[in-house]
Amino acid sequence: MITIRKSRDRGHFDLGWLDTYHTFSFDQYYDPAHMHFRSLRVINEDRVAPGQGFPTHSHRDMEIITYILSGGLEHRDSMGTGSVIRPGDVQRMSAGTGVSHSEFNPSETESVHLLQIWIMPRARNLAPSYEQTAFSEDERKGTLRLVASPDGREGSVTIQQDARLYATILEPGAAIDYEVAANRYVWLQVARGTARLNELELQQGDGAAIRDETMLRLVAHDTAEMLLFDLS
Repeated sequence: MITIRKSRDRGHFDLGWLDTYHTFSFDQYYDPAHMHFRSLRVINEDRVAPGQGFPTHSHRDMEIITYILSGGLEHRDSMGTGSVIRPGDVQRMSAGTGVSHSEFNPSETESVHLLQIWIMPRARNLAPSYEQTAFSEDERKGTLRLVASPDGREGSVTIQQDARLYATILEPGAAIDYEVAANRYVWLQVARGTARLNELELQQGDGAAIRDETMLRLVAHDTAEMLLFDLS
């Protein structure tokens, strides 16, 4: 069974400095029908204006993944980590017992477009930690590149949950298959472009909750960038 979460149905706030869409309930957006999908708690699509950002704030007991689509995002945290995250970079911050951080667009001219993802961890009160890895466009083209996993295999960032995140970039007309293991669930998020998932059409910003399917086929209509979550 595949259930489409249309882009237009997401929560949306335009604060001037931040234009944000929420796939699941988050902050001021509450929808009891869309609280989470398995351990996947948040997918926020954010566009942050030049010179703007999120001031220092705190998190705990959450695996936070940042995936940049365009521009750059400067990160600083209470663990002493500081970096600028750019397209192709995957940042993972395990909030655990508590961490504070800020996120800022350092450009004076270019907005930053990103997906921020929260995954509920396997346990509470884990030690906070940070990891960032770059995955080139070539690594993601025409394949499902593993970018986050519980064991860090294939150079992916390590998350504290039985979940795997794959990224793909498909050229127009390209297709890719994904076999779903028994007792697994999949969420597909279209970050850019348009594509077909089995017999269903997806637009930029659409998501799909997938249960009781054994084989998925993705076909890009134009250049499409997508994230696939394989969840317990």
